Amino acid sequence: MTATASCEDRMPIEVRLKVLLAERKRTARELAAHVGITESNLSLLSSGKVNGIRFKTLQAICEFLECQPGDLLTSTPEDTSGKDT
Repeated sequence: MTATASCEDRMPIEVRLKVLLAERKRTARELAAHVGITESNLSLLSSGKVNGIRFKTLQAICEFLECQPGDLLTSTPEDTSGKDT
């Protein structure tokens, strides 16, 4: 894969924000206030509808949730076989 690879060439990234919030019994509203972003933008992030995240934002989320970036973002290989499993 080259540095200019398209989105189709990458593995999908799963954002586990809702899971981590639930595990820690925290709310999206609390997180948004701590990080300094809107709840709407936080919702877009948690649903995977964003193309990127600033490292500063990622760091603030991880500090609030007391986790590492790898706990929040996971790579999920796509099934390219065309078969449902």
